[in-house]
Formats: sequence, C-alpha cells, structure tokens
Amino acid sequence: MDVQEAVVARYPDPGYLPRLAGAIKKARTAGIPVIHIAVGFRPGGPEISTRNRMFGRLAGSPHAGGPNPIHPEIAPADGDVIVTKRRVSAFTGSDLDLVLRAQNIDHLVLTGIATSGVVLSTLREAADRDFELTVLADACLDNDPEVHRVLVEKVFPMQAAVTTVSEWQPETVAAVAA
Repeated sequence: MDVQEAVVARYPDPGYLPRLAGAIKKARTAGIPVIHIAVGFRPGGPEISTRNRMFGRLAGSPHAGGPNPIHPEIAPADGDVIVTKRRVSAFTGSDLDLVLRAQNIDHLVLTGIATSGVVLSTLREAADRDFELTVLADACLDNDPEVHRVLVEKVFPMQAAVTTVSEWQPETVAAVAA
C-alpha cells in the first residue's frame, strides 16, 4: 500500500523493495491475488479539504492529480488489481471493499509505507469489517523505527497475525495488499 515512486523516495531502505517483491512473488506463486493500493486525486484535488492535515496543502493545486506511479520494482502484473484511495486508509474513498466482496476475499495480508499511516489505518478498518489479517512486519516501513516497532510488536498483534516475509506461509484465502 502506497508503494509509489514518490513515497518510496522518502523512505530510504535498500532492502525494502526486494523484501516486498519477494512477498508478492510468494503470493503470485500461491495463486493469491495482489492488490496495489495507491493514493491519488483528480486534477486540482477537488476531493481534498484544506482542513485535512495530511493532504490539505494539495487542495486546489494543479499537482494534486499528477501521476505518482507504483514503484517499478513491484509493478503490477496482468491480473493484479490497482485501487486508488483518497485518504490514509485503503478503504476510504476507494472501491477496495467492493473488489474484496466480489472476489469473496476474507483474509488480507498487509504491507506498505508507512506503518503508522496506511498500514495502521487499513488494519483498523479491516478488523472492524471482520477480515482476517496478517501483517508482514518487514514489508512495512515507517520513518520512525520505534513507532514501527511498537505497532508491529504491541498494537497490530491485537487484531492481526504479525510475521515476516521469510516466515510467511501463504494461505489460499488471502489477498496481498501492496
């Protein structure tokens, strides 16, 4: 989730993209759908409120709708779904719930940038929607290592299984949100 070129550039970790690519490869090999989640807005950002602390500076900007493609190291393959979201959670302002229900998906494997942003927000909302959840801790990044640690060690385990890419054993009922 949010593994877009401009986002990755703000989180330098040379091992992150290879780990995430490994998780995606595992999922595809197991026949698990891969869903890429990307934040995006219409030209001029009419869906952005100036009251929104995270996105408000983009309100009315001609750059709000500009392309921010998914990083080429994890580029979508044929059959992958790309979902555009309008807020921090992958569910808010997107058709993710519709895609998941149409495919009878009830277990999500979450990855993305940032752990304290899209991963946390999506995990909480998905848990409230009764999805089974797995978080691949080393396929998530945050600019604050301590926040990342607290989330994956103390907060996420209350609502999700937390594991690593190398330890993850793909289940056939899951979808990977990258």
